[in-house]
Amino acid sequence: MTLKVFITGASSGIGEALAVYYAAQGARLGLVARRNEFLEALNQRLGGQHACYTLDVSDAPALHAAAADFLARFGAPDIIIANAGVSAGTLTECEEDLAVFRRVMDTNVFGMAATFAPFIPAMKAAGSDGRKTQRLVGIASVAGIRGLPGAEAYSASKAAAITYLESLRLEMRPYGIKVVTIAPGYIETPMTAVNPYQMPFLLPVDQAAERFAATIERGTSYAVIPWQMGVVAKLLRVLPNWLYDRLFTSAPRKPRGLLK
Repeated sequence: MTLKVFITGASSGIGEALAVYYAAQGARLGLVARRNEFLEALNQRLGGQHACYTLDVSDAPALHAAAADFLARFGAPDIIIANAGVSAGTLTECEEDLAVFRRVMDTNVFGMAATFAPFIPAMKAAGSDGRKTQRLVGIASVAGIRGLPGAEAYSASKAAAITYLESLRLEMRPYGIKVVTIAPGYIETPMTAVNPYQMPFLLPVDQAAERFAATIERGTSYAVIPWQMGVVAKLLRVLPNWLYDRLFTSAPRKPRGLLK
């Protein structure tokens, strides 16, 4: 059976690497991104037989139309990867950052729900025939585990994504649709390229894609990748606030105003 995979944020970084990985496995892909020229170039590299949708994931009607086209062409997807995301340094005290804050939340949280929504009825129907491969995958971040200084919007959006995916996992369980939450640490992508500080356990994006795909195949409910950041994440969860505050108040910050 040919795997059918729908990926947002597919034109670069993690999304592009996942598209390359699944295309190599013979999958039929739905590729979503805002930059048409990057998307079409990727499709040609992958053989040109995949469906491309140039849209912003905060545009729910556009995603609905893309889903309708994908369903008509390929049927219900086996895997949906809500990967599209933006990151920027923000400070609540700076009024001009409020628009950036909204943009980050609209993309990273609302865009994830808007990606899944039009597919779920078809996936439920397809699952009634006993298929066990269906996955709804959300790309979160270790930045959602504890709030980071100078990253109010990004940390809040990823924390919201983690909790949203947990709720969705409970909703989908009776239908046999697994919800997979992946919280990456530092991955070599355009998003992390702007960080002016050392990034521990930095993982090449192609290696990350292989590990993500293995996690998705297993249907793991929650995973931090790479595993070393998982250890750090567990420690961060249990740190008392007074100690966390002392350690992270002066932590390095992402530059403000850079939406990547």
